Amino acid sequence: MTAELRAPLDAPSLVELAVRRLRAEIVGGAFAPGERLVEEQLTRRLGISRAPLREALRLLGQQGLVEHLPRRGVRVVALSARDIDELFSLRDVLERFALECTLGRGGVPDLDVLAVAQAAVERMEAAAGDAAEQAAAHRAFHLSLVALAGHQHLMRVYEPVLLQLQLYMATNMRREAEQRPAAEGARRHRLLYEAVAGGDLDVVLDELTHHGSRTYLAPELGRT
Repeated sequence: MTAELRAPLDAPSLVELAVRRLRAEIVGGAFAPGERLVEEQLTRRLGISRAPLREALRLLGQQGLVEHLPRRGVRVVALSARDIDELFSLRDVLERFALECTLGRGGVPDLDVLAVAQAAVERMEAAAGDAAEQAAAHRAFHLSLVALAGHQHLMRVYEPVLLQLQLYMATNMRREAEQRPAAEGARRHRLLYEAVAGGDLDVVLDELTHHGSRTYLAPELGRT
């Protein structure tokens, strides 16, 4: 269990902590794409009233993880195969652009941001068997790749794309862990981190191209 799932719901940050806990549960696989979220069940389980829960669900909707349906409540977002393919393709383009900005023309990565990427890889390596923690570390790693560019507008475009893909990336990683050694996903991210740390753009882009596969979601989906 991650810190997000264990965190007490203190009054000053009820909404924020409810968002964190529900987001961790969604990307950790506790709720499936398309599954309805029942307010009565969530208020009892989280020990909060409807007002902060509804605000938390509204914020999760802005992050692309849930959707509000007229007269039918709230459900975990379910993207089509085309949606997922387009979002993964867009994510790939944005990450490639970020790394070209970072390492092009002899540039060097910011050491502080690089340390964040390294820490995220180490979290992934230590999170065997903890799907929610691995998903959180995975998101932190990909955010750090784009943060290396120091490009605020790029980050504003990238974050919503990554948020919408969190559930599918987490599902892909869980299924990969079921079929291959548990450390395989972390190993691929370690290789990409080491390429970025090495500073050779051609090596980085080659590693990024071969970074993952979509076969663990379905033949036409998935990429971590």
